[in-house]
Amino acid sequence: MFNPNDIREQFPILDSKVYGRPLIYLDNAATTQKPRCVIDAISEAYCTINANVHRGVHHLSQVATERFEEARRTVRRFINAPDSRQIIFTRGTTESINLIASSFGDTFLKEGDQVIISTMEHHSNIVPWQLLRERIGIEIKIIPLKADATLDVEAYKELFTERTRLVSLTHVSNVLGCTNPVKECIDIAHSHGVPILIDGAQSTPHIKVDVQALDADFFVFSGHKMYGPTGIGVLYGKEQWLEQMQPYHGGGEMIQTVKFEKTTFNELPYKFEAGTPDYIGAIALGKAIEFIEHVGIENIAAHEHSLTQYALERLSEVDNMRIIGCPDGSAVSLLVGDIHPADLGTLLDRLGIAIRTGHHCAQPLIDHLGIPGTVRASFALYNTKDEVDILVEGIKRVARMFA
Repeated sequence: MFNPNDIREQFPILDSKVYGRPLIYLDNAATTQKPRCVIDAISEAYCTINANVHRGVHHLSQVATERFEEARRTVRRFINAPDSRQIIFTRGTTESINLIASSFGDTFLKEGDQVIISTMEHHSNIVPWQLLRERIGIEIKIIPLKADATLDVEAYKELFTERTRLVSLTHVSNVLGCTNPVKECIDIAHSHGVPILIDGAQSTPHIKVDVQALDADFFVFSGHKMYGPTGIGVLYGKEQWLEQMQPYHGGGEMIQTVKFEKTTFNELPYKFEAGTPDYIGAIALGKAIEFIEHVGIENIAAHEHSLTQYALERLSEVDNMRIIGCPDGSAVSLLVGDIHPADLGTLLDRLGIAIRTGHHCAQPLIDHLGIPGTVRASFALYNTKDEVDILVEGIKRVARMFA
């Protein structure tokens, strides 16, 4: 049976104290804490197999290469990609989206072509397209939100034209906590012959992802949000697109032959992995995925959904409480009366409660909602209802101070 208290024992940092109080860590949408197995995997790799991959005939290099490629196969299995060649290691979701904006954009887009994104996107799914707009003159079209702050799918359907070349959409909003109907959005895009990128940074750690069932053309996520190390992420892409796209970076490993007159590029996935990769990070990400699989992604999803629903029930007890959006996953954004989010977050921190405040790298969404920002509590498999109770009592205490 799933027991978060047993799981907590595997996360050393959760024993910490903040200002003399037990740490209540509720900032998991920003980054998750790391279990001992991931921490140990990093240490063990550096201590026993550290050598540059793919480039050496000696034993350490061969073992490191196998472990690196084993991690790629683990990622492939986890998201049910057809082939490991379609799994590209990056520094995270942000670099993955930038890679697509640059490589796909330079290969397939020209002045006047259109890319569709939504009002609720993270900056990492806005700014790369703006840079592409500045560079080649594309048009960015925005999917609006309905009155309840959910995606307006009917309006989305009307955005397609003969110049639409790509859709880029978040799976789960990092602010609103809502899960978008991405399968429906993918099917709509494909009915127009348009490929679609799904930002899975906020979904992959929490719910089962099957890229073949979704039929996503591209799917991206970050290791550090799913109990893995920082600085490692994944780009999955359909082979038909990856084969045609130009490399994002140039250098070692991504080449087949180099002459001063011309360079030919390596096969997938190495064409997009220039330089020495973060093979230690990839190995640790593989261990994090195995940890998730051992706990069970269905168990994690059920536990976090239960926590979110319990949090919504308890938060309803707070006077002048305003829940932002329609959270259905593992994050809740809120405002309390006229208390500024930064003030509420700072005072909760003095109680040992770590939450996130501000615009959450989604300024256009915050502007659309007409608010200064939010306080966001986001849950992971190691959080408990007792911690939710401490959060709610902390908010009540701060609210009384401002009253």
